[in-house]
Amino acid sequence: MASSASEPELTIAPSRGWVPLRLGDLWEYRGLLYFLAWRDVKVRYKQTALGVVWVVLQPALTMVVFTLLFGRLAKLPSDGIPYAVFVFVALVPWTFFSNGLGQASMSLVNDERLLTKVYFPRLLVPLAAVAAALVDLAISLALLIVLMVGYGVAPGPEVLALPAFVVLAAVTALGVGLWFSALNVRYRDVRYTVPFTLQIWLFVSPIAYASSLVPEGWRLLYGLNPLVGVVDGFRWALLDDVARPGPEAALSVAIALAILVSGAFYFRRVERSFADVV
Repeated sequence: MASSASEPELTIAPSRGWVPLRLGDLWEYRGLLYFLAWRDVKVRYKQTALGVVWVVLQPALTMVVFTLLFGRLAKLPSDGIPYAVFVFVALVPWTFFSNGLGQASMSLVNDERLLTKVYFPRLLVPLAAVAAALVDLAISLALLIVLMVGYGVAPGPEVLALPAFVVLAAVTALGVGLWFSALNVRYRDVRYTVPFTLQIWLFVSPIAYASSLVPEGWRLLYGLNPLVGVVDGFRWALLDDVARPGPEAALSVAIALAILVSGAFYFRRVERSFADVV
């Protein structure tokens, strides 16, 4: 006797041309997203000798070097804020961005076996890599609080806007990570491009210096770098008496969204070949 209740069916077929993002699938597989992100966190800390200490040392040592070179020797202005705090506030989102981007770029290649054996929305893999980097961000923020207390620096009510700039940093890392991860499946030399790109990106972002040093006529062009909005937003949210981000920050938001949307569509466009090429 035929069953009265029909069982759900899923048909998997190769896509053609540009395909929709199907963001609803990400919500449906949210449990897998949590599993992949938690797995990345555990693997990252279990396979390192220093573990959580490395998350603290990375921005802390960079802060010390920048403070000596740019704060003491070059004497770059820091908008009246102790230079060590000024630069560490910028290093917190930068470290999150660079770690998230680096992990997302390699995520598909690292999960080669998973991609070739089971179906799930491939977007989850780089998304989980960026989500896992949020743990590093939380640890860096805890260290920043200690540093700010030590220097007697307290945030104002603008600190309530901090989550918005965390989201902006995550959007930027994910958008660029989608491009790099998809390209890395076919072109393995992308793995060498990512560290070089991050090195250049560090110095064209207002990490060691204030955006106010950029000439007025170049501000909008400078805002094409989405990290400008992220770093300026963090400083405005966490440091009192720092100027509100200008129009270049709004441009940074638009660029970050454009990178994310275009990266997601490109990722979906080429993901049908991942299992064959990876």
